[in-house]
Order: sequence, then C-alpha cells, then structure tokens
Amino acid sequence: MVLSSGNNKLKVFQLVFSDPARSFYSSGEKLSGSVQLQAALPCRLTGLRVSAAGCARVDHRCGKNRKNRSQEVEYLKYEEDLRLEEQLSRDSEGFYLLPSDQTFSFQFGFELPAAGHLVSSYKGKFGQVRYYVRAVLNRPSQNALQCEKEFEVEEPLDVNRPNLLAPAAAANQKKVTCMFIPDGQVSISAQIDRKGFCQGEDICINAKFENTCSRIVVPKAAIIAKHSYLADGRTKEAHEKLCAVRGNHIISGMCDMWQGKTIRVPKLKPSLLGCDIIKVDYALMISLHIPGSERLAVELPLVIGTVPFSGVGSRTSSMSSAAESVSSWSSFPSAPPSSWSSFPSAPPSYSNIHRDLRQPLLLDYDGAQDDEDAEGGLFMSRNTPPPLPPHTQRWIQTL
Repeated sequence: MVLSSGNNKLKVFQLVFSDPARSFYSSGEKLSGSVQLQAALPCRLTGLRVSAAGCARVDHRCGKNRKNRSQEVEYLKYEEDLRLEEQLSRDSEGFYLLPSDQTFSFQFGFELPAAGHLVSSYKGKFGQVRYYVRAVLNRPSQNALQCEKEFEVEEPLDVNRPNLLAPAAAANQKKVTCMFIPDGQVSISAQIDRKGFCQGEDICINAKFENTCSRIVVPKAAIIAKHSYLADGRTKEAHEKLCAVRGNHIISGMCDMWQGKTIRVPKLKPSLLGCDIIKVDYALMISLHIPGSERLAVELPLVIGTVPFSGVGSRTSSMSSAAESVSSWSSFPSAPPSSWSSFPSAPPSYSNIHRDLRQPLLLDYDGAQDDEDAEGGLFMSRNTPPPLPPHTQRWIQTL
C-alpha cells in the first residue's frame, strides 16, 4: 500500500491481484484484480484510473568520458478508467462520495500481448525488464494518490525444439611456450548431446584432453552467463560464472577423457530471447588450466528453457550424437581400469620406424635439437627396439 504524506482520510488504498499466489504470467493470459479503497473519514473523489506498463530499460556509462547512456523499449501499455458510479454516489458538485469505515473493491482486468510481442522479466547490473500495474486516485483540489504493484512475466521456452535437440561440439588447441621456447601443446575436443536444458537437468559432457607440454594441467567445466546491454548504439557486457566442476590432473605426455561427466543446471532465469536491447546467453565453457599460461577453453552454446526435455522424438538425435562421438575418438585406446584417472595413447608400432633413421628421445640443452645430425643426447637403436615404458607395461598386464 502506498499513500502520499499528509493523507489522513484513506485507511486503505491498494492493488490486489485475483490470484495472489501466482508467481508469473505469460503472453496471451489475462491478469485481473481489484483496487481496494477504505476511508477513515468521508471524502470526495473525481476518478480512479488503472494502467499497466512493461518495458526494457538500459542505463550504463561508456567511453572515456563515462557518458551516461540509456535506452528504453515498451512491450505493454494498458489504461482503464474504473466505473466508480456503480458503487459510489455523487454529491451536488458531481464528485464521488467515499463513505468511511467501509471497503470498496473496483475490478479491473486486461489481456497480455500475444506470443512474440512480450519478453520475460529480468533484472541485471545495467538494465531490467519490468512489468507493473498502477492505480491513480484523483481528488478535488488535492494531489492525486497512486499505488503500484509489480508482476512477473515468463515466456515459455520449450527445449524440445529440433534446433535445441541438436548436439554441440567444439575443439581447440594451443602451443605452450616457456620464455619464448616451445614447450609442447595442449588440446581439447568436447561435445554435448543437445543445447537445450532446464533447471535441475544434468548436462553430460564427452571430452578429450591431451597434454604434451611439460606442465601439469587441470580440466574444468563451468556454466557461464553473458549479459549484453545495448544503449545508444553501444553495448556493455557482463559475465557471470554460475557453477563449475573439475577433473583430475593431467601430467606431461598424458591424455584424459570425460565420458558422460555431468554438471547440473542450477536455479537460474531462462534465456532472455526477443528483447531488443538486453540479451542473456548461456554457455558451457570447458577449459584446461595451464600454470604460467593463459587457459585453453572452448564454449558450447546452451539455451535454458522452461519446458523440460521429454525424450520423445530425440532417440535418433541421441544415437547420432553417440555415433559421432565414437567415430571422432575411435583412434583413442580402450578405457583402462576405473582407478586410473589419466592414461597415455597406445604405444607406436616399431615397424613404422625407418631402418636407417635414428629417433632422438632426449636432447641436451646445448642447442643440438636444431641439428638433425647432432650426436649429443639419447637415441633409439635402429635394430633393437627399446624396452616398453612402465605405463605401457601396466597397460598390457591389465589385458
């Protein structure tokens, strides 16, 4: 209830929705309610107007001069003059008389715009999408009184649409250096079976990580949100990490795979679609933390919806996604025992080594690595193959 200062005649002036327990409304639905009035002393009124409005507004500072930029887009506008004469009588001057100690309810109702003309409610760092109903009570020779009540709008977003059931995949690699000296490289290839998810669902991640640099790297995955605000032709962005999981350390020369590793979608607002000046995008970021270097990352797009995944009609998509995953990693060796957190690629075939070519395994730090005929360092014999590495011997023992 909102009353102006100095008012001593109205005890009640408030807006009440017909379904106060309802948490949100959607496009095409009807919102109804009433304006309740109760006077402490008899008073006169000239009229009662109810209006509803909804708009997106952006305010941010941008540029060297920190100039304030703002922009607003309207999505809902409604006005109605309520009929006071149905419950109140008039005096000799034509004003409505509101008697004391009696509550009067004046009904109102309107329909929200159709789908495609409304966007979900939102509140962010540099902007918001806000909807409200306002009542204005006019009195003779006095300032008007007003009260206001907000309501939430949530547009339905079905994650079972074909484009959201399609898998998403990405790959990236990076050469690592130490004091401008090459130090191997790291790589990521990752895939999820669909793009659309709802709150509480698990995202299954299939990923392959390779580390040929000298450092120990750590794989991580996180759900991130990117908020974009447009005002006067300038865009300002804000990023937010919502939740994260991590994998086991990967030492030099080793690989690791995630096969169905999950991360749960936390409680958050659905993707904001259809707004002209505010945009909220979600993504699954899979990265490798590299000590002493910038991380390597890939991002897979996510759409957070309101209608959960049903599984109907998605069998073909899931099977296709699984087939692509197996095909893309078919060269990777069979999974070792579950107690192993990371493992190397299969050992090379010695038949592929040329009989007249010696393969250097370890070179001294005297610059000989640039000389193909250098004698310094440890070499592989051209006739007798070297003993198998310990990790390969353990591999064979498990077979």
